Amino acid sequence: MNIMAKAPTGLMKAAVIAGPGRIRLESLPLPEPGSGEVRIRLEGCGVCASNLVPWAGPEWMKFPTEPGGLGHEGWGRVDAVGPDVDGVAIGDRVAALSYHAYATHDIAPSGMVVRLPEALDGQPFPGEPLGCAMNIFQRADIRAGQTVAVIGIGFLGALLTQLAARSGVRVIAISRRPHSLELARRMGAAETIPLDDHWRIIEEVRTLTDGRFCDRVIEAVGKQWPLDLAGELTRERGRLVIAGYHQDGPRQVNMQLWNWRGLDVINAHERDPAVYIGGIREAIDAVADGRLDPSSLYTHSYPLDRLDKALNDTRDRPGNFLKALVMYP
Repeated sequence: MNIMAKAPTGLMKAAVIAGPGRIRLESLPLPEPGSGEVRIRLEGCGVCASNLVPWAGPEWMKFPTEPGGLGHEGWGRVDAVGPDVDGVAIGDRVAALSYHAYATHDIAPSGMVVRLPEALDGQPFPGEPLGCAMNIFQRADIRAGQTVAVIGIGFLGALLTQLAARSGVRVIAISRRPHSLELARRMGAAETIPLDDHWRIIEEVRTLTDGRFCDRVIEAVGKQWPLDLAGELTRERGRLVIAGYHQDGPRQVNMQLWNWRGLDVINAHERDPAVYIGGIREAIDAVADGRLDPSSLYTHSYPLDRLDKALNDTRDRPGNFLKALVMYP
């Protein structure tokens, strides 16, 4: 029996995380949008690495999740609108900032959806991470002629490498996996360095930059060592941009170095939904006009009933894994 068969009229399917590393699928009545809300028949949802800590079942996590919970990278077509909705109509294809998108349908405020142009028809569009990349790029204040190091070439690091390279800067990409370094070259990196030995990397970047180090360094790993390395690679009066998701404990920083070099340190994470939506709008424009091409970065696709596999692969990163999409029929 195919448990992902199309739900009967009036019903939706949603994944529930029942416990650490366990999911179940539920059939539920379709929710009705309230005032100022729309309902989206989702085509898919990206899997975010921020899901991995809840998936592991820390003490603070409460199970089961709400149906569709943790999913926040959805896109699809509006199939119902509530009262007092302007600018969005039934049938519009949209990217949404909603929070129960591991499901065939989700509800979102109309201000948290952005229409996708016809030029993007048929293309997956996980708006939240694409918008995140645009916002980080803006906060980095990257300018033509600079040297920019990107530490960690996963999905986000690859997007930032592409954006930076296409804006006329020299990108030095630093990452652990050989496949990631190859990808960085395809994204436009001028040089690639394996993320292996701390002091060897520092000396190689010193040589590549004639001792000046980098105007901008973007840390996109979310671990202590890459953060330490990022400070070492940032030149005097340069900008260190923290894009990694640091959620596994406190961090220490070399404040002596940061003070001595007079670094600008930017925490590039946003929490204002309006800023996220602005980033999604920028990402739509960038993909539509060719400044950003994420298509080769969606390496793995799963049905909703394999969400557990999608989360495990996001954690374990097998083979050439970069980004998982959960797709709905």
